[in-house]
Amino acid sequence: MKIKISGKIYEFQEGLTIEEIFKQINFDISKIVAAKVNGVEKDLKTKINEDVEIEPIFIDTEEGEEILRHSTSHILAQAVMHLFPNAKYTIGPAIEKGFYYDFDLENPLTEEDLTKIEEEMKRIIDEKIPFERLELPKEKAIELFVKLNQPYKIEIIEEVKEDTVSIYRQGDFTDLCRGPHIPDTSYAKHFKLLNVAGAYWRGDEKNKMLQRVYGTAFATEERLKEYLNFLEEAKKRDHRKIGKELDLFSIQEEIGPGLILWHPKGATVRKIIEDFWRDEHIKRGYYFVYTPHIARVELWKTSGHWDFYRENMFSPMEVDKGSYMVKPMNCPFHIAIYKSRTRSYRDLPLRFAELGTVYRYERAGVLHGLLRVRGFTQDDAHLFVQPEKLEEEIIGVVEFAKYMIETFGFKNYNVYLSTRPEKYVGSLENWELATNALKVALDELKIPYKIDPGEGVFYGPKIDIKLVDAIGREWQGPTIQVDFNLPERFDVTYIGEDGKEHRPIMIHRVVLGSMERFFGTLIEQYAGAFPTWIAPIQVRIVPIADRHLEYAQSVRGRLFLNGLRVEVDERSEKMNAKIRDAETEKIPYILIVGDKEVSSGSVSVRKRRSGDIGIMSVDAFLERILNEVKNRVID
Repeated sequence: MKIKISGKIYEFQEGLTIEEIFKQINFDISKIVAAKVNGVEKDLKTKINEDVEIEPIFIDTEEGEEILRHSTSHILAQAVMHLFPNAKYTIGPAIEKGFYYDFDLENPLTEEDLTKIEEEMKRIIDEKIPFERLELPKEKAIELFVKLNQPYKIEIIEEVKEDTVSIYRQGDFTDLCRGPHIPDTSYAKHFKLLNVAGAYWRGDEKNKMLQRVYGTAFATEERLKEYLNFLEEAKKRDHRKIGKELDLFSIQEEIGPGLILWHPKGATVRKIIEDFWRDEHIKRGYYFVYTPHIARVELWKTSGHWDFYRENMFSPMEVDKGSYMVKPMNCPFHIAIYKSRTRSYRDLPLRFAELGTVYRYERAGVLHGLLRVRGFTQDDAHLFVQPEKLEEEIIGVVEFAKYMIETFGFKNYNVYLSTRPEKYVGSLENWELATNALKVALDELKIPYKIDPGEGVFYGPKIDIKLVDAIGREWQGPTIQVDFNLPERFDVTYIGEDGKEHRPIMIHRVVLGSMERFFGTLIEQYAGAFPTWIAPIQVRIVPIADRHLEYAQSVRGRLFLNGLRVEVDERSEKMNAKIRDAETEKIPYILIVGDKEVSSGSVSVRKRRSGDIGIMSVDAFLERILNEVKNRVID
């Protein structure tokens, strides 16, 4: 038989395994975990009996490490069954940079248990146990897992539509799995278990809570250490931890999960962001609007949210024998304002902007600090545009979004063009027009982008700009959506030059995202050490002794009158303790005043990260910090 491998044609006898084929052409099997046969991933033990194309999957590739991680999750499950024979195992997929496995266990797992599981996994890995694939009729597979007393596997098999299922064995452990897997357990040397979390079976809160063990695995020890260091840095930057330490925000059970309380310092940062946001919108010809938090259910039926977004909306409330809902979106309200009077082509493009608070139901298990919430404020805008001006307007919005995120220090970002999802409204022709308009704008601006298939919203395609933070993580940021459908659903029109009614196109957009998510991203980007122009407290004045308090307050007054956010530490603490506390609070500037500073009308300046930068006059310090604030310096 003829087999094409890496562009070359080879001849082999029939019935050889992929592993045997690779060995005959001197491939290093120790670096190969599986292969693609005519584009389909297969185990190395797969026998080949016909002409095909085979491509090796090396362990150090993205595909190879995904297979490695999936296989390591099976090794994890095997170790758990050795240590806890009564455990019930469910599913254990590979995920980005890692894996997990969910277990139904009698008692909660402890840190000590994780250590024992790791040790047992290492023992299994050292045994070099082969992964063996079997295909069984559904009935036989069910019988097998009945004997093993694994009800979750039985439930999964019963839902399989095919007549046969694939089973994998490594030694005394058997699992239901499509595969492929690494040849044997020895390939999974470089792994680490990370933590345990709760997870409902199949993500449904009505089902039993399981224990999810997370781990990671890499092709090399070096890559594993690099990733573990990355996780440590991410832990230090966790906005939930920093938010509590710096007293920025809180989420309290008596208020409700996913609902944010902005504390004074966090609210100060938010005000700074919002003030800048408003100023920039005014420069670009936007009009501000304000809209209610609730509306009749019929509005959401007209918009399509009731049919296509219902699972993310809170339940209706009964008011005066009518049903109302808290809003998940601002767009229908902006349309209502547009339609409040007749619009002419001379009015377009018409740009409405609102810092509008919306409410969306998110499952408790996916809520995550400021980044995944149930109530949030979007920096929302809707633009009503003549069709011939659509591309020009999209270009303007993309440039605006770039300016906003770059001003806040996000110089690196990835751009995605999200296309039509499975559930959508409108004609294919309009979807094509909308998608093409977004493509043209990105091409015109020479912005590299990737296609994100099926990730558009139900009413239109979108451009997603994902911010890349200081340690290389992506965060959802600006979104620009083109919508032909809501103008049709709400019969939105304008009077054209010909005196006839025409249909505008809507652009939905945010240039930051939500205030909550953007603030969480900012916290993690800067690890709470915000640039001076954003910092809630820009200057802390530390008098060395009580006799220096009056001078400290006079310096504060001068700085305050120049628009700076400044405090005096009046506590009866030692100077070094006051300085240490100010540094812990990540305040950009500390001004120390004592006898020398009082007599010379100066301040001794310490700058965050730089330390002592010397004594200077109050005027000189003012000039320095005001220049930093005015130019929005990112330090």
